[in-house]
Amino acid sequence: MKKSYLLLAVLAFNGVVHAEENPYMPEAKLKGAKDVATWNIGAGFTKKLLHANLEWVNPYGIAYAKVGAFLNDDNEPGAQIGFRYPYYLTGTDKNGYYLGLYAGHLDSKNYGGKQKGNLGVGTDLAFVWLNSDRISTFSVGAGVRD
Repeated sequence: MKKSYLLLAVLAFNGVVHAEENPYMPEAKLKGAKDVATWNIGAGFTKKLLHANLEWVNPYGIAYAKVGAFLNDDNEPGAQIGFRYPYYLTGTDKNGYYLGLYAGHLDSKNYGGKQKGNLGVGTDLAFVWLNSDRISTFSVGAGVRD
């Protein structure tokens, strides 16, 4: 009987907690970027992963997906998804420093004579050149993998 009262109390307070408004919303730093293409297609190289990438520029940052193959003997396929939030813009176009999170295939290792892609997550600090003509990124990141 006591357990059911505890469950009822938790459910009641859970509804109260979710009913409160959260005044914090991330600042839409790219809101005025009307001269920037919303969708961008490109190619890149990320830790031995040669990939094509699709990037979506939205008011809150840049979301991206990468699909490609690792440059090793078996050319194991790999993919990553991520998001970068504009931390500090330099004032020229929407160039600046972005903080990011990513997940997917981080590397390809040899296990018992067979190449396998390792999944993981990570964070990065990137400098992004973003204007109406192009989007270019240089980033340094750290991740953990299985």
